[in-house]
Amino acid sequence: MELPSRLEGNVRVLSPTGRIDHAHADEFQAALTGYLAECRAGGVPVVLDFAGVEYISSVGLRVLMLASRQVSAQDGCIAIAALTPLVREVFEISRFILVFRTFDSVAAAVAALAPPA
Repeated sequence: MELPSRLEGNVRVLSPTGRIDHAHADEFQAALTGYLAECRAGGVPVVLDFAGVEYISSVGLRVLMLASRQVSAQDGCIAIAALTPLVREVFEISRFILVFRTFDSVAAAVAALAPPA
């Protein structure tokens, strides 16, 4: 799975696409690894732009839970933006809305996570 990355100010925006399911979860986790290492206190906050994610399974949610725990242990900051309706429903049912800060748009997430100048 490709994980396009860009910096918006001092915030790293990662844009997965397609399905994050059993077939792609390991690739997604491997692609996240390097970025999560930078996501620590004084480091680079991460926004996952889910606008292109069609579906996420429980295996994909597990990858996100592990990412959340790692970032939390590092005193970093991670958020998810632009959930599609189906993925938002999965997040609400699984209560991942309580695990991650979620935003309607990448711009809103970047504004909230950007370190003070």
